[in-house]
Parts: sequence; structure tokens; C-alpha cells
Amino acid sequence: MLLHDLAIRYGPQAAFINVLGSSLGLPVPAMPTLIIVGATVAAAGMGGSPWAVRFVLFLSCALLGGLIGDYVWFLGGRRYGDKTLKMICKLSLSRDTCVKKTERFFGRWGVKVLLVARFIPGLSLVSVPLSGAMKIHTPSFILHDAIGVALWSSVGLVIGVLFSAQLDAVFRIISLLGRQAILLAAVTLAAYVAYRYWRRAALMKKLATARISADELYALMSIETPPVILDIRSSEKRMLDPFVIAGSVHADERDLLPIVEAYQMDRKVVIYCSCPNEVSAAWMAKTLMDRGFKEVVPLTGGLDAWRLAGLGLIALTEGITTKGESAECILKATI
Repeated sequence: MLLHDLAIRYGPQAAFINVLGSSLGLPVPAMPTLIIVGATVAAAGMGGSPWAVRFVLFLSCALLGGLIGDYVWFLGGRRYGDKTLKMICKLSLSRDTCVKKTERFFGRWGVKVLLVARFIPGLSLVSVPLSGAMKIHTPSFILHDAIGVALWSSVGLVIGVLFSAQLDAVFRIISLLGRQAILLAAVTLAAYVAYRYWRRAALMKKLATARISADELYALMSIETPPVILDIRSSEKRMLDPFVIAGSVHADERDLLPIVEAYQMDRKVVIYCSCPNEVSAAWMAKTLMDRGFKEVVPLTGGLDAWRLAGLGLIALTEGITTKGESAECILKATI
């Protein structure tokens, strides 16, 4: 049987390498690989070892790969903090808003989110380094992450066991096609990655029609009616970088009613976030304009651009609650 041969030669290695690559953020088909490897558990043989032994072997390899990859990101988050999350913003195939939602999800559930992180696309890639940035204790991280990786890997392997006969038939067809099938799979994967990046680039180009620079905003802040400045970073991001632009208001793009009720529609509004591509700010600007505001623009480069321009920031001297809700903050000028 083809699946039996694959299990003997490459099963444990495939489980380890694919889950490791997935944990590191590479676009590898980890779950499909686990399903295929799981199908070999039901195959007879593999050196005469019983199916339970084969299952534990594959699960152990997947668990080891997942823990190694996740621990790399965990150490990166612990050492570099917010810089690691910003790097993920640049590398992620998903929109920056997806990263922001993950931060809020982690803020609500804490390290327990690792138990289900791998079942939700994009959640694991952010929640793991965020655990490090939030100074989660290493034993607690390893325990929760190990359980999460084991549950996720087990699901893939069990699906493979249940559908081993069907997968065996599919692989028999693929074996008849030979190298053409491998080439087709490689081209399909490359096309998928290229499409995701093209979509992201097209989105950024579309949203780049209206922006305001840090210097322009600074000049407007001294006029008689300055613009409304909205800080839409998540509470977790504000904990990691507890500085704001003077006069800014913490806002949540999921709840626009307070903003609509508080300000006149003809008032200029400037929005900033912290991800390098400021996609969250651009989307909120579009939403507010759809609600009737005349002029809403994102701050080019977000808070980092303001900081690099040497313009003063204000420190949040009292933090933000770990549950993702804003605490009453006392502001203190740092410059």
C-alpha cells in the first residue's frame, strides 16, 4: 500500500517538519499532512508495530515540532516585545485587523487561548509571541501550548484514521500521475501564497488614497478647532506600548456609536494604530465616512511615525486591565 510505504519512510519526519514550519509561520500544509500521516496509522504493518504505537509516534513528532516552533516565537516576544508583533504585521498574509482581533482575544482569555489557538486561523501566530511579550511564565506557556498542539495534532491524525481508505485511493491515483502531481501541488501552493500577497497589496493601494503625515497633524493641533484624534490600538497593545499622542481618545472600531454621538460630522478626525500598514485605521476611517463624517484620515505610519518624527508623547501612568478593558488612566507628559 502506498500510504504504508510513505509511513515507513517519511511519516514521523513529515509530521515534525510540517508542524514545525507551520509554527514558525511558513505557508506549509501542516493539517493536510497530519491527515495523510494519520491515515497510515490504520495501515497494517509499519515494522509490525501496533496502531497505538504508530499513533503515539506521529503525535509525539508533531508535538515536538509545534513546541520548538512556538518556543522560538515565545522567546522573540519575551525579548523584543511589541517589535515582534509588528514584524508579524509585516509578514502575515492576513490583514492587520486580524492581528488586532487576536490581541483582544488573548487579552480576554490570557494564556488559556493557546488551548484552541491552532484551530483558529492566524490566532496561534500572534498569541504565542504575545504570551512572551506579556511575560507569561515559561512553564505555564509550555503546558498550555503543549496541550493545544496535542489536541490540534490529534484531530488531524484521527481524521486520517477515519478516512484512510479514501485517502489511500487518492494517493494511488497520484502515484500514477507521478511527478506531474507533485509539480501541480507545488504550483498550487505558490499560486495561493502569491494571491494572498497580491490581495494585501491591492488593499493597501486602495486604502492609501487619503493619509495625513505626523508633521501635518502636529500643525493642525495648534489651530482653534483641532482635529479629533482617535487611538484605536487594542488595550493589549497599549499595555506593551503605554504612550499616546496628547489629546487623543481611546476608541474601539467595533463600537462607533459613542464617536458618532460625541462629535460633529464636519469635524476633522485623525485615526492612528500601531501596525506598520495602518490597515485598521484606514478601515475605520472608511466606516466613519460611511456614517456621515466629512473628513476622516489615518495617520501615516501610525504611532511609530509620530515617535520617529520626534513629536512629544504622553505616558499612561496607570495601566490597562488585562481583560482588554480600558482602566481610568492618569496622563503625564513625557516631553
